[in-house]
Amino acid sequence: MIDHAHDLASVRDATERLLTAAGALDNAAASEASRLPGWSRGHVLAHLARNADALVNVFEGRPMYPSTEVRDADIAQDAPRPLDVQLADLRAASARFQAAGAVPADWSRTVELRGGVTDTAARVPFRRWIEVEVHHVDLGIGYELEDMPDAFTEREIAFLAERFTGHPEVPSTRLTDHTRAWSTGRAAPDGPALTVTGPAPDLLGWLAGRRDGAALTVTGGALPVLPPL
Repeated sequence: MIDHAHDLASVRDATERLLTAAGALDNAAASEASRLPGWSRGHVLAHLARNADALVNVFEGRPMYPSTEVRDADIAQDAPRPLDVQLADLRAASARFQAAGAVPADWSRTVELRGGVTDTAARVPFRRWIEVEVHHVDLGIGYELEDMPDAFTEREIAFLAERFTGHPEVPSTRLTDHTRAWSTGRAAPDGPALTVTGPAPDLLGWLAGRRDGAALTVTGGALPVLPPL
């Protein structure tokens, strides 16, 4: 059962870790390339701030973003700002997200996210936690997939495996870190044809498009090529 209050607290803690780490940068470092193609670290920080406000919109029943074009333009506009402005904005937007999450509400209600995706309100805090953890890694400032909390890593693998479950382009696949196992891909009457094995951070990195899967072992065929998230 999803505990939205626990996830809100986890988002707050993850945000503080990111803000503390990013606070050690300077303006020049903030303008350097992140690990995301075409994005500087400033783009990542700007995206995190605007995503927090977008999820407030979701909580309050408004469209997450007015449009994809507006979302992209806001990130591009905010990316070059001085680091202190970036961090103050991210801190303020994160506080707005926490405040919206603290309002008594029906957490079982269905909410609409970007691109017509729907989910229960209770899962929104975890979705924000994903944004903060994964984009902290994307900043390329010393925080790696191995540094993520173990409980988060396990849940994120399950979350991403669920996203690819039933996808016609992904073969039926079993994922395991030797102690836990997940299933993903299209249905197969005889069970998964492939088994992908490796450390949990590498499984997460491959599923999230952050690692190429070179550290993983595959039996039953080749490592599947996953579609973009």
